[in-house]
Amino acid sequence: MKIAALQMVSGPELGANLDAAARLLGEAAAAGARLAVLPEYFCLIGPRDRDKRAIAEPPATADDAQGGGPIQRFLAEAARRHAMWIVGGTLPVLPPGENAGAAQHVFNRCTVWSPEGRLAAAYDKIHLFAFEHGDERYDEARVLRAGSTPVALQAGPLRVGLSVCYDLRFPELYRALMTPPCDLIAVPAAFTVPTGRAHWELLLRARAVENQCHVVAAAQGGLHATGRRTWGHSMIVDPWGEVLAELAEGEGVVLAEVDAARLAEVRARLPALAHRRL
Repeated sequence: MKIAALQMVSGPELGANLDAAARLLGEAAAAGARLAVLPEYFCLIGPRDRDKRAIAEPPATADDAQGGGPIQRFLAEAARRHAMWIVGGTLPVLPPGENAGAAQHVFNRCTVWSPEGRLAAAYDKIHLFAFEHGDERYDEARVLRAGSTPVALQAGPLRVGLSVCYDLRFPELYRALMTPPCDLIAVPAAFTVPTGRAHWELLLRARAVENQCHVVAAAQGGLHATGRRTWGHSMIVDPWGEVLAELAEGEGVVLAEVDAARLAEVRARLPALAHRRL
């Protein structure tokens, strides 16, 4: 099954970001991808972290593809138009009982859409990034509410586990996704340049090797209109830790095959998952 990681350099205009996502999804579909992954905050990277609250949407449901809001409707329509699975990066979603414009905290939600345009799964980012360095401080928890539940789903022939950006540093999440084992782990992200340069590829390959599955990482990658620079290097990694395809920076599509025979070969050659004791 051919899959795609879509790399973007999203800005503060929702419409322009959706246009860019539509273009990349079309390119992926034309190249034969049956599953495509968008990056974290594909819909908006504004000058202030709180800007995402202004576009937060009510959650869509599996029974109502027209619900949610314009971003989720865009994803549903794109999945239906191209008849492919879409892992919709992330978007800000309102907690239950909260109203648009009034919510102080929102979920950073990854939604997955079936080729029929139906909501197949939704995962709220569990691990929220924070750091302090001298006078510089950042804390996603000022705007985001953390999720609590790991999510995996069957997407056609693939069992897919969901994660987002900072989750990548917490291997226990991925172990929780491996019962039963996933064929593919999706990682929409917007890594910073310093942490990306130091740890991005290392962590992606480690997650692939220790869980003996493919990893597809779709990143923000480049200089944004806000002046922020993200690391990029969207890639697809096989179960032996080999990078199958990669894009360093800028908007584009990364393509590779998820090879069931390769997956079975790696797990038979070194059955580490069967040897687990904890």
